[in-house]
Amino acid sequence: MVDSDLALTELVTAIVAGNLAATSRMLNASPQLAKISFQAGATRQSPHAYFLDAIGRYIYQGDTALHMAAAAYQAEAVGKLIAAGANVQAKNRHGDVALHYAAVGNPGSRRWNPSAQVNTITCLIKAGADPNAVNRTGISPLHRAVRTRCADAVSVLLTHGADPARENESGSTPLLLARLNTGRGGSGSPGAKLQQKEIPRLLGENSPA
Repeated sequence: MVDSDLALTELVTAIVAGNLAATSRMLNASPQLAKISFQAGATRQSPHAYFLDAIGRYIYQGDTALHMAAAAYQAEAVGKLIAAGANVQAKNRHGDVALHYAAVGNPGSRRWNPSAQVNTITCLIKAGADPNAVNRTGISPLHRAVRTRCADAVSVLLTHGADPARENESGSTPLLLARLNTGRGGSGSPGAKLQQKEIPRLLGENSPA
């Protein structure tokens, strides 16, 4: 890792642990950490050094501390990073913005907290995040929330203008994904199945598929 990545990793470690005191201290000492991105990250050849066990997520090149705070549903840390100059439109090498990360969940897992997820999504959008941002494959945060079976995240994204008819690169809309077995790990769990029953109603059964 380059030196900036080491410093950024220290900040991210504090954020995902929910250590707001350490997060504030590091940002006060080095505000630029809120603005920079990782110069290296997980690859197929070398994934393990960039895995954050606390949230079950990998760091990818281009990720920022805001991406990781969003993935951890740490809304207070998200607010502190934005106040320090974090860019809610910053994209990683896959084209994902922080809102893409906040929209992902795993219903029934110990890491999933739907109320914290909603708070994080709301915080990002109020700070200017685009609910219809798409990554390199045309996937929006709403696609992510639907695919990972997070009904509350779907609801708050729709409330803030997410488009349920938007197609991704393969032509799938959020409603189509809601009707299908996505194959995503955990999508067949009892908790995910309960979420899946609610999502088509939120999207509107008459939405284009």
